[in-house]
Amino acid sequence: MSAHPSLATLLESFFRNRLAKQRNASPSTIASYRDALRMLVLFAAEHTRRKPCSLAVEDIDRDLILAFLDELEQKRKNTIQTRNARLTAIRSFFHHVAANDPASLSIAQRILAIPVKRSHTEITHHLSRNELDVLIDAPDQRTARGRRDRTLLLFLARTGARVSEAIGLNACDLQLDRPRPQVLLRGKGRKERIVPMPGDLVKALKSVMREREVGPHEARPLFVGTHGTRLTRFGATHIVRRAVAAATANTPELARKSISPHVLRHSLAMTLLQSGVDLLTIQAWLGHSQVATTHRYAAADVEMMRRGLDKAGVSGKQPARFKPKDTVLQLLERI
Repeated sequence: MSAHPSLATLLESFFRNRLAKQRNASPSTIASYRDALRMLVLFAAEHTRRKPCSLAVEDIDRDLILAFLDELEQKRKNTIQTRNARLTAIRSFFHHVAANDPASLSIAQRILAIPVKRSHTEITHHLSRNELDVLIDAPDQRTARGRRDRTLLLFLARTGARVSEAIGLNACDLQLDRPRPQVLLRGKGRKERIVPMPGDLVKALKSVMREREVGPHEARPLFVGTHGTRLTRFGATHIVRRAVAAATANTPELARKSISPHVLRHSLAMTLLQSGVDLLTIQAWLGHSQVATTHRYAAADVEMMRRGLDKAGVSGKQPARFKPKDTVLQLLERI
């Protein structure tokens, strides 16, 4: 590598060496980082009025990146979480720049100091069991597409899989035989986990596999699109939206809810929690790296809180406020 590598050289070594070889990043992580850096390069080219191939590292400084992050929120209407995800990709690249281009160290350090933006934690939305059943039964079972749609919805609802895990599934990842039907899911960061499958899901999966003539040990995609290729994230999201549109005819209250594939995952988590399953088991089931992520389901269940309040026998009468005698503590209390 030369004493002052070009931006193109640094980008290539970042993806080929740092992400692929050193960090063994998953294809989805590489794709996410690629999209973020591509958007940044296009923004820098427009901002500097230079072609992307003519850009240098010094053209992408702290001020330009802050302007790029502002555009994501203001013009593209990205959420703060998406904005922070883009920043994570950019910071990872400039860690690589700092290690491989000493001349750009000061630029990299200023960029690495850009903080992530704090976001409001929204309430976790979920569906009731009746709403979930209505949604799953919405697709037309007289067509092959409808049978596939129902099976995908059932899979998301019964396993709690992320949409990326569901569409990445192959037939050989399934164990459909009794007494322990289960599925191997590949989650974030190449982490694998095995989750059980109930009888209604097993029956639906066997039916779809017979219809497509897919053997149980074949490394073929389980869910495919119109042309027989692996279903995309957009395709899975469209299936959910189509089911919601069909379900609202009989259940109008569904129209007032924002329903995405991830809501089915939330719904399973809430069902498990309300059934008495402990948080550590739910954490392992959903593939959360930290139990704090799983804890938000407990925080979202108002009915469980209300039952806890009744069980504790807490009345509406407020106890007398503590009054410190020490003058310093009194001062602090008045602030």
